[in-house]
Amino acid sequence: MREIVLPRMHYATVVGHVVRKLTGHFIDGETVERKAFGMLAGRQRGATLHVAGAFPLLVNQRQDPDRRAEMDEVVNGYAIPSETPNAQRGWIAHPAELLAIERACDEVDLVVFGNYHTHRVAWPHDPRRDTCTQLDRVLADGCGQWTFIVSAVDLHQPSIRAFYEADNDAEASIRLT
Repeated sequence: MREIVLPRMHYATVVGHVVRKLTGHFIDGETVERKAFGMLAGRQRGATLHVAGAFPLLVNQRQDPDRRAEMDEVVNGYAIPSETPNAQRGWIAHPAELLAIERACDEVDLVVFGNYHTHRVAWPHDPRRDTCTQLDRVLADGCGQWTFIVSAVDLHQPSIRAFYEADNDAEASIRLT
């Protein structure tokens, strides 16, 4: 892929989700935390992916006792120290949400091809936080999806970049339409 076409309405869904979560506005049934994660779906035409659906996820199972230890091990092994404690980093999607997204996409012939998440804390060596971290790469390894990083360091000027399997050397340009 060389290019991902992102219609402004789906861009608005993603950025709206990020801004809402980071400003502390939560909806019923949503995990109360200052980070956003979601899925993107669409169709491929030649070397271009066209986003046709953005699906904000509500439930983070990161703190579920049956899943926490595995994520703790990965985060503690690969995360760069940050303002956010390691125990609060990472996202484990609820299987029911993912299944509902897959079913909705199947009904209209879309393919889930990517996921998005926020980076909100500037680091001295990475002030925009718009690229993938080593932790992102480890978590995305072998997933076959595009990782969209939503830089929310400045909520008034968010940006989105896309990397295949979180590989910073495998970036596709994003064209807003």
